[in-house]
Formats: sequence, structure tokens, C-alpha cells
Amino acid sequence: MWRGLNGSVVERKTNLKDVARDAGVSLSTASHALNGTASLTVEVRERVLESARRLGYLETRRKKATIATLRVLLLALTRDAAPQSDVNMVSWTILNGLRQECERRGIRIVPFVSATARLDAAQVRDAAESEKVDGIVILNDDRPELIRALSALNRSMVILNGEDPSMLVDTVTVENRFGARLGTEHLLSLGHRRILHLTWQGRTTIRRRYDGYVDAHLVTGLPVPENMVVVAESYEPRHGKQVMRALLKADRSLRGATAIFCAADNLALGCLEALAESGIRVPEEVSVLGFDDIVPGEFSTPPLSTIQMPADRLGAAALSLLEQRLIAIDPLRPAHRLELGCRLILRGSVAPPPR
Repeated sequence: MWRGLNGSVVERKTNLKDVARDAGVSLSTASHALNGTASLTVEVRERVLESARRLGYLETRRKKATIATLRVLLLALTRDAAPQSDVNMVSWTILNGLRQECERRGIRIVPFVSATARLDAAQVRDAAESEKVDGIVILNDDRPELIRALSALNRSMVILNGEDPSMLVDTVTVENRFGARLGTEHLLSLGHRRILHLTWQGRTTIRRRYDGYVDAHLVTGLPVPENMVVVAESYEPRHGKQVMRALLKADRSLRGATAIFCAADNLALGCLEALAESGIRVPEEVSVLGFDDIVPGEFSTPPLSTIQMPADRLGAAALSLLEQRLIAIDPLRPAHRLELGCRLILRGSVAPPPR
């Protein structure tokens, strides 16, 4: 700190000279240690980094780099994710979290909404070039052909709420497989042995939830029950209700199931309606577990137990990955895959199986 002309105390920002002095090295050595531009001993480099961290220099530098690199962001999404409705609450929670984080960091969002249910790589490229964006975020669409085309654009990008098994681009999603395993293991721990899995032909992330369902059985030393996967037309509640109605009509015993693990809360809500219509009590006769933790689940009858995914945190994680890639300026930097953890939320729709 130093005193101004009027005698007031003014706080001076830490600079590289301060770091070098604190670490007991020359200015050039401090610069090399922080930028990785010369061979130094581990001891010297660690000493410089510790001084920079303790004095707040690293945080200041990070913020400057962020402001200087990520200013304009292209957000590409399909038309079904754009309108706000009761059906796409997960997408809108993700979008709201991304918007809030962009506002906090001073990043301008340029939205691009496709005319169809799929994104076109050429249109995304044209939008990115015309707006001169610094990075691209693709929401939900993780088709291999789209990823291959976008990876050739030589632009920093992140697939948000999607996966890239080929590891060509950075991705951020939740631990779908682990979350599904967590929920299924809880049902198994209560004594359920015939667990129906209600799902739909969704993206890779949805297939991971089936993988977690299988994992839970294998980890506990139990065989995966056969003929216990029911596939709905989509994730909408009406389609969950429709497929469960058909199953109940064909087999009221639900193939002997005492619990139903739904790959989405929307499906679970439709499932609860179909069970109520058939006079099957939840959880006294059959337990129902969802995945996502959307608001309507809290007010269903009974309140829906679910796997909570941190949808509101995905946007900030995606921005951080973009910033890291832009700051690194390394064309050989490998693709990063970031997964955020899930939690089991127990309400009123899950109980031990009936005797």
C-alpha cells in the first residue's frame, strides 16, 4: 500500500516484481516459472508459484486473461430446447445458469437456434464467423457427424450436456452413469430385485443411465434382470404415461417389478399418472425413482424421489473449459471431458418392496 497526495491509503496491485522479490529470484526467473518458458528446478518453480498464489498475483492474472480472451460466445441450440416449457426444464435450467455466469463475467452471448431438431455444422460455422465469436457452446446435440464437422473449424468449443466418445472437442455433462448406479444401488439396498428401467432412445448421456442401471446390479453381485427395459417414444410425460399404460394392460404385474427406475423425471411423472389410474399405490406396491430433479417432481403425488443433476452449474464449467483452452493457445492440447457429480434425493415415491 502507499499514500496518495491527500494522505489516503491506496492499495497497490501486486506485480511480477513483487512475486520475484518474495520468492527470492530474479524477475526473468519468476517470468519463466509462471510461463513455463525455461527449464527450472522443481523447488524454484514451486517457490515462485507459491509466492504468486499467496500474493494474489495468479488470481489477478487469471481474471485479466479471461477478460482478454472470452468476450463473445456463440450459443447453438436446437429449436426444441429454445422455448421455455414444463417439458424442457432441464435445458432451461442449464441455459439460465449459463446466462447468469456470462453476465457475471461480462461475456456477450450470441444465440443461434436451428430451424430443425438438429444443428447444421455449416450454419454454426457461418454464425461464428459473421459474429467473430471467441468460443462456441453447443447445447445437447452430440451427434458424431456434427462433432467431426465442428472440430475442423479450429475454434474453441464445448459440447454442453453431451458426450464425445471420440474426444475431439471439450465436453461438460453430469455423471449420468454414476448417478444411475447410485439410484439403482439404493433400490437394491432396500431389497428390490426386479427393477424396471423406463427410458427412451435418447442421446449418449441417456444411454449412460442404462449403463449405470446395469453397473449397480453387477457391483452388488446380482444378475441384470432380463426383459426389464421399457422404451418410450420420447422423454415427455405423456409418452411415459402412454408406454406404462400399454405395459399395465398387457401385464398388470409389471413383469414382476417392485420398483421402476426412470431415465428422466418427465418419464417418472407420466409413470406415476399411469400407476394411479390403474389403482397401483406408490410406494406401497411399487417404488418409482426419477433422474434430473425438476421442480414438478417435488409436487407430484407422491413427491418424486430422484437423482439430482447440477444442471445450473454446467454453464459455468463450460465457460471455464473455454477459457482454459483460449489461454493455453496450444493446438495440441487434448480434449477435456468434465463430469459433475449427482446426488440422491429421497422423497415419498421410494420404499422397501412389499412383503
